[in-house]
Amino acid sequence: MATALNVLVFGDSNTWGAKPVTVLGAPERYEYEDRWTTALQRELGDAYHVIPEGLVNRTSVFDDPIEGEHKSGRRYFWPCLESHSPLDLVIIMLGTNDLKPRFGVTAWDIACGAGALLDIVANPPKPLFGGPPQRLLISPPPLGKLDLLAGHFAGGPEKSKGLAENFAAAAEMRGVPFLDAGAHIRSSDGDGVHFDPDQHAVLGKAVAGRVREILG
Repeated sequence: MATALNVLVFGDSNTWGAKPVTVLGAPERYEYEDRWTTALQRELGDAYHVIPEGLVNRTSVFDDPIEGEHKSGRRYFWPCLESHSPLDLVIIMLGTNDLKPRFGVTAWDIACGAGALLDIVANPPKPLFGGPPQRLLISPPPLGKLDLLAGHFAGGPEKSKGLAENFAAAAEMRGVPFLDAGAHIRSSDGDGVHFDPDQHAVLGKAVAGRVREILG
């Protein structure tokens, strides 16, 4: 029996499976079956092994002075790659939390943060077991109408509209495949940040198409 192709998905609360926020406090999580990474696994089948690596409030590369330095994707990225190797494909979908006003960065800065993670995959501190994996960069969809999370993402909706264009440029500079999640799904009307269940299913299917194009 052929060995399954290993696909690592590195993301934030939407990869973790957070439900749209209805009250401020600890996030609630969708059941495993309802997350987009599980939909991705279903679409790809047994020839692939999808590894979800989502963390609530994860940024691309920025240390969060409120949530903690461990929320920086860069701090955990290399150990994550090592622990899950060998890998055939690494998917990165981050940037939503970088929109928070505490970071004060532009849409291009956010794309560069995601690009820095792509660069680690291509030029790791030491060779990865199994060799370098392929890469796929996904820009998150724009923020929707904010309610309870308005203070967390003040100014974010307008800035988020520039993510896809800048992420596409960061991917093109590196010769990396790109997917605009906003071309397929929208953020929930419930909180403007997270995804409704039907959108998880749609995203999983869209990403599966790109994965097959990359890995065959």
